[in-house]
This record gives sequence, structure tokens and C-alpha cells, in this order.
Amino acid sequence: MQSSFAISTGSAARGIIAAQATSDEMLLESIASGEKAAMHVLYARHNVRVYRFILRIVGDATVAEDLVSQVFLDVWRTAGQFEGRSQVSTWMLAIARFKALTALRNRRHEDLDQEEVLQIADTGDTPEIAMARRQTSLTLRKAISQLSPAHREIIDLVYYHEKSVEEVGQIIGIPQATVKTRMFYARKHLAELLKEAGFERKAA
Repeated sequence: MQSSFAISTGSAARGIIAAQATSDEMLLESIASGEKAAMHVLYARHNVRVYRFILRIVGDATVAEDLVSQVFLDVWRTAGQFEGRSQVSTWMLAIARFKALTALRNRRHEDLDQEEVLQIADTGDTPEIAMARRQTSLTLRKAISQLSPAHREIIDLVYYHEKSVEEVGQIIGIPQATVKTRMFYARKHLAELLKEAGFERKAA
């Protein structure tokens, strides 16, 4: 009995290790076939980024956690419908955005709070450098929070989720030309806000 359990456990472990080495697209194919190990790997790979993305929209940790669960439940249910027209991460963020905006409408407010971007400090930094990094982060966070919701969303997707113009368009559901226009004005307004905050002077 013990040897049989060991073999079963070993097989499951090998399955998870194999899944971890596969692409998101291959994981989704496995999920569509009902493989739970692939779902666990995809969740472990993307849940933090999906959570942070949703949190920046809804501004409520409890709501964000609940929506993350809903997103991955949808992924489990609809994996077979993924057509490969975009990256899996782009597809999941589109689902996450829809659920987050729906939650916002249900709460009847659209004021989005920009959460502080997590930064990993260099262990070799002096206290002065660490403080300067934190001040820069706070200045940037404050400036971003003053942007319109549409411009905050663009900045978030491009800089924090490293999405291309095409991918942002797919997630938000707008033409690429509109994405470029919003990015232009978002950058311009952000630069003005940072200049007002003395950011350029500090960086010089």
C-alpha cells in the first residue's frame, strides 16, 4: 500500500514538474482536457500579477482576492475556447478587467486607487539610497493617482504588466490608435505632474 502511494505521489510530482516547464498555451490545452496539475501551475505562475492588476482597479484587497478566484474559475471552465489570438496572460487580464469593472459598477463608483508598486531593494543600498528609492516610488505613485482612470489603466498595463500596444487594445477593447493616443496624453500629463513635484530637479 505504501509503495503504491509512493508511486502515485511520485507520478503526480513528475506531472507538476513537467507542467512547470511548459508554455502557458500548452498548460491551457492541458487544462481544457481537465488536468488539475496544469491549472495549479498556471495559477501559481500568474495569480499575483492578476491580483495586483485587479487591486489597482477596485482598490479593495478582499474584493480583489474574490475576483482572482473568479478569474481562474473562468479560465478552468473556458480553457477550451482560447483561440490563441493573443498571449494567455493578455486573455486572462482581459477577463480580470471585465470582472473588476463589473464589480466597480456594482459598487457605483469609478475612483481607482493606485496601489504602491512593490520594489525589491538592492541589499547593497545604503540607507540614503533606499530612502531616495522609496521617495521616488511615492512621488511616482502620487502622480499616477492623479491621472484619469483611463490613463492610469494604460500606464499600468504598459509599464507594470509590460503589455504591447496591440495587447493593451485587446485587453481594453479599443483600437491600437486609441491606445497610442491615450498613452501619449498619459505620458504628457504624468511628466507634467512629476515636474510639478520636483522630480526632475531631484533626479538631476
